[in-house]
Amino acid sequence: MDFNGKVVWITGASSGVGAALAREWASRGARLALSGRDEARLAEVARDCGETLLLPFDVRDDAALAEATAKALAWKGHVDVAVANAGVSQRSPALKTDMSVYREIIDIDLTAQIAFTQGLIAHMAERGSGALLFISSIAGKVGVPMRTAYCAAKFGLAGYADALRAELSQKGVSVHVIFPGSIATDVSRNALTADGTKRGRSDKAIEEGIAPADAAKTMVDAVAGGEREIIVAEGMEKAMGEMRRTPDQLFDQIAAMVAAGYIERMEAEG
Repeated sequence: MDFNGKVVWITGASSGVGAALAREWASRGARLALSGRDEARLAEVARDCGETLLLPFDVRDDAALAEATAKALAWKGHVDVAVANAGVSQRSPALKTDMSVYREIIDIDLTAQIAFTQGLIAHMAERGSGALLFISSIAGKVGVPMRTAYCAAKFGLAGYADALRAELSQKGVSVHVIFPGSIATDVSRNALTADGTKRGRSDKAIEEGIAPADAAKTMVDAVAGGEREIIVAEGMEKAMGEMRRTPDQLFDQIAAMVAAGYIERMEAEG
């Protein structure tokens, strides 16, 4: 996949993995639409990214999302690549975590990312082209302690993406799920604790994790190569992810069901 001149829209683009992905795609000639809540930080990222469109909004605001989607599509007439990256992590045991924390994390990390995607799939399917990327986590493959809400959201995001991939397999739209391990960002520092407050400190594993620029290059290379499930991790985290990797044959089998008319038969049955 050649990204030169392509329009890439990234949520959560003001820092961390999202910002690194923006810079990586810009280096390959892509035109970037950047979203996040902090317009000033988005502008800082944009300075490194050539031709950009800033679309600041909170992913939980449905009206703001609809407005941003209209602007993104109007900018160049299409969106070629959409990256559902916005998210928040967690550091608290289930026995002590308030239910409001589960609702907030799942709303941001899962429901809002589905809404972002749903606003674009008809456009991509009608054009017969496009790529959808979902930033899950190794915690979306393996249940990790202190992250029950985060795991639920990231497992759910991968499940939505896998089902969507099958549905769009005859429409020319590719779907890629990325499972990062520890990357040296503020993800742990910004993680929610049991009462919903920010943790305010990082983890040793995160501090010593993969550099965001290196992770972004690996991710974009894998998407360019057509990989559907992309594990970006090292050491034990990589080993855990690989143990739970979905075989390509299974993706192909589900896509074959769609090609054979599965959706049409189900709809005909009511």
